[in-house]
Amino acid sequence: MPDVSARPGRTHRRRISAHARFALMTAVGLLPTLAVVPQAQAADQATGGARATGFAAAAAEYKVPLQVLLGVSYLESRWDTHNGAPSTDAGYGPMHLTDARGALNGLHQQSDGTGDPRGKDDTPLNIHMPPTPTPASQIPTRLQTVDEAARLTGATSQQLKSDPSTNIRGGAALLAAHQAALGEPASTDPAAWYGAVARYSGADDDATARQFADQVFEVIAEGEARLTDADGGPVTLPAARIAPRTDQLAKLHLRHAQSGADCPPSLGCEWIPAPYQQLSDAPGDYGNHDLSNRPFNQKIDYIVIHDTETLYEPTLSLVQDPTYVSWHYTVRSADGHIANHVNPKDAAWHAGNWYVNAKSIGIEHEGFLAQGGQWYTEAMYRNSAKLVRYLAGKYGIPLDRAHIVGHDNVPGSTPASIPGMHQDPGPYWDWGHYFDLLGHPFTGSGPAATAGLVTIAPDYETNAEPYYCGDTPADLCPVHGSASITLRTAPHDDAPLVTDIGIRPTPGTWSVYDHAARVSTGQQYVIADRDGDWTAIWYLGQKGWFRNPAAKPVTLTEYGLTVVTRPGRTSVPVYGRAYPEASAYPTGINPQAITPLPYTLQPGQRYSFGGAVHGEYYFSNTFDQANHTVVRGTNVYYQIQFGQRFMFVNADDVQLVPSWAPAPTGG
Repeated sequence: MPDVSARPGRTHRRRISAHARFALMTAVGLLPTLAVVPQAQAADQATGGARATGFAAAAAEYKVPLQVLLGVSYLESRWDTHNGAPSTDAGYGPMHLTDARGALNGLHQQSDGTGDPRGKDDTPLNIHMPPTPTPASQIPTRLQTVDEAARLTGATSQQLKSDPSTNIRGGAALLAAHQAALGEPASTDPAAWYGAVARYSGADDDATARQFADQVFEVIAEGEARLTDADGGPVTLPAARIAPRTDQLAKLHLRHAQSGADCPPSLGCEWIPAPYQQLSDAPGDYGNHDLSNRPFNQKIDYIVIHDTETLYEPTLSLVQDPTYVSWHYTVRSADGHIANHVNPKDAAWHAGNWYVNAKSIGIEHEGFLAQGGQWYTEAMYRNSAKLVRYLAGKYGIPLDRAHIVGHDNVPGSTPASIPGMHQDPGPYWDWGHYFDLLGHPFTGSGPAATAGLVTIAPDYETNAEPYYCGDTPADLCPVHGSASITLRTAPHDDAPLVTDIGIRPTPGTWSVYDHAARVSTGQQYVIADRDGDWTAIWYLGQKGWFRNPAAKPVTLTEYGLTVVTRPGRTSVPVYGRAYPEASAYPTGINPQAITPLPYTLQPGQRYSFGGAVHGEYYFSNTFDQANHTVVRGTNVYYQIQFGQRFMFVNADDVQLVPSWAPAPTGG
């Protein structure tokens, strides 16, 4: 969230590697074909476990082509049950049947940060408005489909949410009802179900309904195979090229979304602008973002991933409030619909660090860090990844974890701001799957003995950390896969967690909202030590230990550049922003303090190198853009992965050393 609050919970998903997927499809004769697979044949090929049997039975009962049923379910849940836990917009089971009234009733949320989302020292913005819950009377139809599924199947709401086969029956019944409502027969030809698939998305605009249906048929064309969760067994969707009847979309009579979004045309993004508005006669009293001219005046270096901590509708209300804060895009959960609020050329107020805000694009995702929903839909992951690929290509942003970051990776800009920095999207955002979709999967590049660097890469589905979601350790989160690993002070299971002195002087905790002792998938660190099945990395000026057995490693080994102290330096300060030196500021603009954070880089320690930048400060403290100025200095900073959050060191204090080479004497 743009510095307002946070929370998801847990499930257990198993992903098949490309090699294993090929082997599975080969074993049952399912290598991709370009022909349409008849429904009866597809039903035979889907067998292999209880989940596949459930799909085949529901398809036959409601006369829905199995390929269509599998394609819709994959785009919603990747065929998983998530142990009966709701998604981030209250969807349950493989078919993502929604029950927002049930899931959100009595929802307890906590704020995970109280910082200034703008992050400007000279003009602080003291906003801390909690997300407003959606009243039951305003819950949209797309968030209450379980009621219609119950009416159509005769099953109870609880059965539809908790029993996978019943849930699949409910989804099939809804598709059949949509098909009938369009006046279309229950055809065995998947191409004749385009309109029903578009309606299943719940979208109220034609562009989003179209892209959802297109993605379902894209999944069918590509083919998929997975081992599903909760002992559901393997499910396979054979690849088949189908030319769907896209003309059916007109029968839905959906609205046309507002154009003007900076987005790939295929995504059907909608322009819902955040207001740039003077609030009083005072020149600096305005909202809710800053006009700029990026990338011509400043390069965009980062894309920041957030979660909304509320549902889609109240999120839109917040971003359209001129007295609130802002972000560039919002992604809806069930269908992946994207709204663009701030032009990427302008600086939104979302990350809590003005240096990062001025050089980033913020993307909110409908969801909760830990409470209110436990997983993100495949539609959301896919559309978000398509948007990020587009933005990264257009603005020259590297597709790596030094530049595609979570809000929980953004550093505090001053010591006082560190405790209030936000924790979203948290450990349950599947960074490995996300980067697979970005086309940049995490892969190792060197042998463990010599590489020197590691990329954090646990298996998300089986990496269940014992987080607690409430106020005390007794309030355990549901068992769920995680993209994060927790660090200890020594190589044994009862050692205390490491300490982040910027947050508190005591060890970190297992609270899902506490990132004091945590690293996440895709981040790179330097190996500091090894002891049997344990590995230590340099982390916040100390060794952080985690289990990393050779038989089942949770890291990938890498070659790369590392940052060490320059010989003769006894201690190097670390910063949360890369501002220019005082002499670079013109008359009339107060120099910004280059304030060290409460950490230091000591001789003998090494950190991964994330890039070099010149000091910059975007002065934009008035409503009139004519007074906005980019101040550039001669200071050069190196970005390093210092803890869970990236930070900066002055290049004059350090030097770059290949990860496989020994550090120079004194460094």
